[in-house]
Amino acid sequence: MLPVFYSFRRCPYAMRARMALLISETPVRLREVVLRDKPEEMIAASPKATVPVLVLDDGTVIDESLAIMHWALERADPCGWLEEQEASAELIAEADSDFKDNLDRYKYPTRYDDVDPIAHRSAGLDFLLKLDKRIADNGQLLGKQPRLADHAIFPFVRQFANNDRDWFDIQPLQMLHKWLDGHLGSALFSTTMTKFPQWKTDDLEPVFALEAANMSMI
Repeated sequence: MLPVFYSFRRCPYAMRARMALLISETPVRLREVVLRDKPEEMIAASPKATVPVLVLDDGTVIDESLAIMHWALERADPCGWLEEQEASAELIAEADSDFKDNLDRYKYPTRYDDVDPIAHRSAGLDFLLKLDKRIADNGQLLGKQPRLADHAIFPFVRQFANNDRDWFDIQPLQMLHKWLDGHLGSALFSTTMTKFPQWKTDDLEPVFALEAANMSMI
């Protein structure tokens, strides 16, 4: 039996896990979740009840997006995403902590007390300026080829950009704009964002898998 993968299309954590599953050619049975109506099966597998969740055929549950990425890529890593692992880990840690905190307070200020979204936007921009310099020097975040860090981080940069696209587009981030557009325009990301209906108990799950003939290995 193929693993079961609980996902929500617009969640950046789920996006990066789906990309790793695709690029490693790891097919899964995809269960698209509506967050206000989470399936009991997902909650039973992972009581924290957040996507993504991967349930292997032996019952093992992996419910952190980076862990799912590593699990898939350790099975097969045809594009070398796991190269530069130490540098990737450091950059992802910064993105997943300080940048994500600023992104949340910029995008969802009413969820927090005494928050100035513009101040958090400025703090987020500082991180993006750092990424812009890396891309200018290397082409991607850690060299000429995209690695784990690129694919783990750009879904969150996308979310930051889309909160106020007019403002984002005029920031001095020329190389980051080009980098982001390249990833968003890739066949990999297009397939990652395939729409599926909400999964209900007893529904047959679609198989989510790479069709190599139609995919760019970015």
